[in-house]
Amino acid sequence: MKGHHPFVKWAIKSIESYILDGRMVDPIKDGAPEELLNRRAGAFVSLHLLDGSLRGCIGTFMPTRSNLALEIRDNAIAAATQDPRFEPVTPEELDDIEVTVDILSEPEKVADTSQLDPKRYGVIVVSGYRRGLLLPDLPGVDSVEEQLRIALRKAGISERERFDVYRFTVERYH
Repeated sequence: MKGHHPFVKWAIKSIESYILDGRMVDPIKDGAPEELLNRRAGAFVSLHLLDGSLRGCIGTFMPTRSNLALEIRDNAIAAATQDPRFEPVTPEELDDIEVTVDILSEPEKVADTSQLDPKRYGVIVVSGYRRGLLLPDLPGVDSVEEQLRIALRKAGISERERFDVYRFTVERYH
């Protein structure tokens, strides 16, 4: 697995330990970056093959764990083993996967689409209990309309339904 930033290295360590040893790393004992221990936020972990194709992506838009080290650990393992679009990552694949970690800002409701920019903001669409999220600055997503269309499809929300839109920014680490 490839990655250089300390947050990415923590995600990789989490995945490799789980896949190779069946063990969940402990943030304190296994040396999570200090900054992750004292912070809470939503986080997404994305796995890509060396050709750039998606291999797994799981995340949380709001914090669900007591610190960001646990948030990244759990989402990294889930991206590698529980993304319903893919079979679990095998030990043989580990050297051919690149990892990205996105730390999300708190979502803010937008009044209209003029407040969106797919390169700068991710979006969350919500209708009742259904919600869909799309991270910002994704290849091939160049317009607000395309970003919303994809997020709505992920949520199972028709474009004709009433829905709320939230935006957020990310700190992206490769």
